Formats: sequence, C-alpha cells, structure tokens
Amino acid sequence: MTDIAQAAGPGTGPALEPGLPPASGRTQRLRALLRSPSGLIGLILIALLAVAAVASWLDLLPYDPVAQDPPSRLLSPSADHLLGTDQFGRDVFSRVAAGVGNSVLIAVVAVLFASVVGTLGGLVSGFFRGFADTAIGGVANVLFAFPPLLLALSLAAVFDRNWFTVAIAIAVVYAPIFIRVTRGPVLSLREIEYVKAATSTGQRRIATMFRHVLPNITSLVIVQITLSLSWAVLTEASLSFLGLGTPPPAPSLGSMIFEARTLVSIAPWTLYGPGAVVVLLVVGLNLLGDGLRDALDPRNRGKK
Repeated sequence: MTDIAQAAGPGTGPALEPGLPPASGRTQRLRALLRSPSGLIGLILIALLAVAAVASWLDLLPYDPVAQDPPSRLLSPSADHLLGTDQFGRDVFSRVAAGVGNSVLIAVVAVLFASVVGTLGGLVSGFFRGFADTAIGGVANVLFAFPPLLLALSLAAVFDRNWFTVAIAIAVVYAPIFIRVTRGPVLSLREIEYVKAATSTGQRRIATMFRHVLPNITSLVIVQITLSLSWAVLTEASLSFLGLGTPPPAPSLGSMIFEARTLVSIAPWTLYGPGAVVVLLVVGLNLLGDGLRDALDPRNRGKK
C-alpha cells in the first residue's frame, strides 16, 4: 500500500503516461511483462489458479465439493483423491478448486466496485477541489481510520450473509485506497498546459476530466487493481475464517482452514491444500502487480 501511495505522487510512476498505448505499445508492454521474472511467475500462478476457478464454475470438478461421503472420511492423498478427503468424506481438491472460484468471484466484484467508485471519487476530488475535495477526502479519512479487517467484519455482520454482501463489504474497505491513489496524480495533471487549454477553449470541465485526465491515470489504476485483488482475497479468507464470509455449505478457503485447525494432527492435508492456495493466490497477484508496474512505467520505455 505504501509503494502504491508513493507511486501516486506527482510526476512519478505510470500515472503521467497518456493512457493505454496503441496496439504496438500494448505488445511492447506484454513483452516487458513476460521478460519480468516476477511478472512471468505471477502470470503463470494466476493462470493455473484461474483454470481451477473456471473448472468449478463450469462444474468440471472430479467430485461434488459439497457432497458428503462418510465411508471415505479422512482419506490421505491418493490417485482417487489428490488432496485427500476431510472429516465428512468430501474431496479436498474439489473443495479447494471451488473455494478458489468463490474467492476469485468475490475479490473481482469487490475490487470492481472499489476501483470504479474510488477512481471516480479521486478524479472529482483532485480535479474540482473545493467542497468536493473536502467531502470526498473526509469520507476517505473516516474509512481509513478503521483497521481494514475490523471495518470489513463490521459491515459483513450488518448485512445478510451471501457472497455479494461480502464483496460489497470488502469494496467499502478498499474504495478509499483508490481515492488516495488517484487524487495525487490528478492534482498534477490538472495543472498541465493541454488540460488548461482544453478548459480555456470552452470544453466542459467534466468532459476534460474524462477525456484528458482519466486516460493518464489508467496504467496506475490497473496496477492498483491487481494489488487490491490480492488484499481482497486475504480479506475474504479472513472473514470466512472468522465465520462472516461465504455461508456454508459453499466452499471457502478461509472456512476450510478454520475447520482443518482441529484436524491438523491427524489429517494435515486438510490444511495444506487451502493454505497453500491462499498463499499462491496472494503471491501470484502481488508478483503480477509488480510486473505490471514495471511494464507500464514510461521510464522503462525502450529498455531491453
């Protein structure tokens, strides 16, 4: 979070790049991402986990993740059950894949809401200043005053428990980050000559904001989205571990870890599977974010 906030400062990072590059520029950025060790490793990890998520959404898993089979309870990993079974005879591999699907769905929806609301808030706050800046900044500061997990817990406890309300609770937590990240570059961009010229020629200020300012912060927002996805995955897992995430019987990585804590001495595979996947998701998204930050940085343009 600190690195991103620093990258959002005036004149630094990809924030002052004029929007997304043309087709040839996108190819160069993709090559730069693939040349980056962190970016390549992160891309591979996320691609593998994305396959598991898609398989769960399309019902292509080898076993029903919620179907109980008491005669098969606590089986160790084998060819039939790659990650063994849990105390109810449910296939751990299928449950982990379904848990990835649920975590990814919640994280994507949460970050989508947070990025849209936060980016618009940061744009309006930095471009128009005045009352809008005071009001939006005040709301963001109030939300920042609460520890993220505590705020998410409070919001999740208020609403009915389902995947969508969990996603909205997480979105509220991370929207202020996008406000803080986008506001700094917008403050610099509004003083650039071509932005002032567009306003002086009679173009409406809101049109100037979307046509000339928003494209310049797109790269920064993309990087922030990638990093926020990893935080959202951790937050969702934490909520599920504490009993306020996706309600059962839907598989969740956090609830699987919670259930496995009493079985770790006799069936450690029930913990290793979901625990390893949470780590891989978070590490993969952070590595991908680092790779994207380097690939989208205009200061790296032309480097081989």
